Amino acid sequence: MVFICPERDCSLCPRLVGYRMGNREKFPSYYNGPVPPFGSISSEILVVGLAPGLNGANQTARPFTNDYAGDVLYPILKEFGLAEGNYQKRKDDGFELKNIRITNSVRCAPPQNKVTGDEVKTCGRFLIEEINDMKNLKIILTLGSVAHSAVLGVLGYKKSAFKFAHNAVHHLEKHNLLMVNSYHTSRYNINTGVLTEDMFRDVIRNIKSLLK
Repeated sequence: MVFICPERDCSLCPRLVGYRMGNREKFPSYYNGPVPPFGSISSEILVVGLAPGLNGANQTARPFTNDYAGDVLYPILKEFGLAEGNYQKRKDDGFELKNIRITNSVRCAPPQNKVTGDEVKTCGRFLIEEINDMKNLKIILTLGSVAHSAVLGVLGYKKSAFKFAHNAVHHLEKHNLLMVNSYHTSRYNINTGVLTEDMFRDVIRNIKSLLK
């Protein structure tokens, strides 16, 4: 049986297991496990990120929470009516998503925030189960090229046929889905100008228009 999120002590990826065990010793108050998705399974939108940040989602057990990327992501989702409440960088802050769910290509925090191709492929069993269980799903938003490739991989599409580009819309006809790309809302991308908050707003605005 396949589950949407691996068990707390998942042993599928040896490198990630070793990193997790080391972090449990260094940061005993952290969650330090595969991070569960955030948002309703009945949502029409699924956001797919890279992996939990060591001091962010890996600490709080909620995607993008206490990460710089979440400081960009969550307020903009709220601006467009896709979230409500006050995002306060912790799992129990009462912040809620509306018609949108957030997950990651790899559910465990990786060293240097970099995943391997094998880890993406191994964790893909959870991603495809999640996509299949989202019966109302219409749009997948991929944050970065790793998430873009992960989604195409689990759905069985040739990656060469769908080039990643910011705010691009791809028609995944076999699954009756749309996939929208965005640069990741990471601190690096924001600081270097690869992505601005207005550029990300354009993506969310585009997604909202596509749902109509």
